[in-house]
Amino acid sequence: MELNDARTQHTHPRLPPPRAPFHLPTWATAPRPEAAPGIYRQHHTPHDPKAAEQAGTPAGPLLLRAALNLAVGLFVYLEGVSLVQGLLTTFGLTAPNSFVISLLIAATVNVALVILVLMVFGRMGRWGEVWRRWIAPVLSRTVTEVPAEPEQAPVVDVWAELRPAGDVVRRLEGEAVGDVDYVRLHQAWRTVGSDPAAWQEFAAQVAARGAAACAHPSEQRDLPGGRAARHDLLVRQVRLGTAQDVPKNPVGHRNAGFALDPRVLGTSLLAVGPAGTGKTASLARPVAEALCLQALAGAACAVVVGASDADLGPDDWYDVVIAPGDPAAPYGLDLYGAAPHSDEAAARLADALLPDELAPRAESARAAMQQVVGPYRAAYGGYPGVRALRALLAGDAEGWAELGERLQKSGRRPEFEADLQQRERMHGRADDPGALLADRLALLDRPALAAGFSGGPDAKPAFAMRALEHPLRVRVKLPERSHPEAARILSRLLLGQFTQAAADRRDRELFAGMVLDDATAAVDAQAIRGVQRLRGANAGVLLLLRTLSDLPEALRAPLFGAVGNRMAFPGIAPWDGRLFSEAWGTHLVRETAVTHVPDTSGGTVRRAGRLVRKALSGTTAQTESITTRDVERHRWSPSDLAHALPSGHAVISLTSVTGEQVPPLLVDLRH
Repeated sequence: MELNDARTQHTHPRLPPPRAPFHLPTWATAPRPEAAPGIYRQHHTPHDPKAAEQAGTPAGPLLLRAALNLAVGLFVYLEGVSLVQGLLTTFGLTAPNSFVISLLIAATVNVALVILVLMVFGRMGRWGEVWRRWIAPVLSRTVTEVPAEPEQAPVVDVWAELRPAGDVVRRLEGEAVGDVDYVRLHQAWRTVGSDPAAWQEFAAQVAARGAAACAHPSEQRDLPGGRAARHDLLVRQVRLGTAQDVPKNPVGHRNAGFALDPRVLGTSLLAVGPAGTGKTASLARPVAEALCLQALAGAACAVVVGASDADLGPDDWYDVVIAPGDPAAPYGLDLYGAAPHSDEAAARLADALLPDELAPRAESARAAMQQVVGPYRAAYGGYPGVRALRALLAGDAEGWAELGERLQKSGRRPEFEADLQQRERMHGRADDPGALLADRLALLDRPALAAGFSGGPDAKPAFAMRALEHPLRVRVKLPERSHPEAARILSRLLLGQFTQAAADRRDRELFAGMVLDDATAAVDAQAIRGVQRLRGANAGVLLLLRTLSDLPEALRAPLFGAVGNRMAFPGIAPWDGRLFSEAWGTHLVRETAVTHVPDTSGGTVRRAGRLVRKALSGTTAQTESITTRDVERHRWSPSDLAHALPSGHAVISLTSVTGEQVPPLLVDLRH
């Protein structure tokens, strides 16, 4: 019933919220109480247990019960007063000489009667609740109160943390400072620490550039074109919608804004839903926008991967735009991710090249790739390009002869002699994994794609995933329409490189976030193990899938276990809903069963009466038996997830990096 009610609300399309003029003191001093994961903290009102209990009591029965208890209590009070007056008259305590004694007795009895009525009838009538819900609010409105203007923030020094930098901070007071500037300057000041040289450099930058000091290398201080979502950079949250006021939602989250932040994204998020349900517009784009804003503030780095036509923000949002197949794209991709170890880079590239159906040959393919990449790097001082690597894997005689000569000249041939001999023995055999890898590399060695990868005189500057220690914003546009299989290879490669590079960072101060708009081809056993390592590396990935059926069955349960946040969109298949339902578990529900049985009680007269009633009315007298018990039920059944989710909504469970868990929430993503 509650899902049907939610379906009828807010049927308007989602529009970007109008942005009020930014006022720094108001924003910086806005209340942000501590809250459970998933709650948008800015101006959030914490849950009041008493208010929730009161809200659950219907007003009609509550007021009727209070009125009845008031009437009975008044009657008891008046009768008690009359009784006391009669007793005083009987014992002669109403005479003039006994006036003081009678007055004391009457006052004591009145107080006792009032206390008795309040304690007995006030509790039964719940007068305190009636006072809190109706009378007190009405009385409070009788006091004239002028609301404060939005600009009238409390008098607080918003630059107090930066005051030790000296008088240069005064320049910031007279400038227009945005939320990105404010967070960036404070982030830069915290990195200064106690280093005198860094202290002086920070002060010099503020004195020279004011609010533009310590700017991002792009010199952008906000995203071009404005924002589509609502952000609170002070606590690094992006608001995605509103948790609905339904019994399935935890009480503390009902009607609260729903938001994501690094402490939640740090456990990674898996979202499943058919095309057209709003995964990209309602989830991927706002998260990409949030990561880009946090990168401008010096607090994050972002890698956003999706099809070239996916709406993941304009190119102006990003510092590096990689679009294989597009001649106008300024950057290419390093297929090895600038990995320091050749065996590691070769193994990751081999995993990306093999499709799921060839996974059993993965180990031999990794060995073959390592037997080529390692000697090549030792001989030439760098990793091979696509064309050179393909030729060596295919057994090109001239390429191997030249490689052997260079190794001989460098004196490192004995180190790689075993690899060279093994590759020579495998060349031309039907089970040679090198030939398989060469065939797969041919998908990347196309004229339209060649310039997008490292190697060759026409290659573009290559982005390496090892750059995640800097606040970069990277957008990768996959050629899903023109080269679909190449796009799948690149998707697997990028996810593998990201998980490895993010976990191997020495400086983990920046949150490293990756948004993968279609992760169907990217998820394999190696990727799942990599995602599990991100939780302790201040990094996380957002994986979007159309259906879990696109994954091998052996990967579905491990993927659910690797991520801490799971999100289901309307229209998912029942077999997908079953995995969500099992992951979210069960809870106790109070169930009431009513049983009707024929009435056989009583003696001969009652039985005869029932026979006459049945003959006259045609109905049999029955007794009603009511049984109440606690039973376990799924929090969300597969049927509910598949058929009962309203459009524009989603169900999401959360886990923070500190282990806090939030059971599944029904969220309206449209406002």
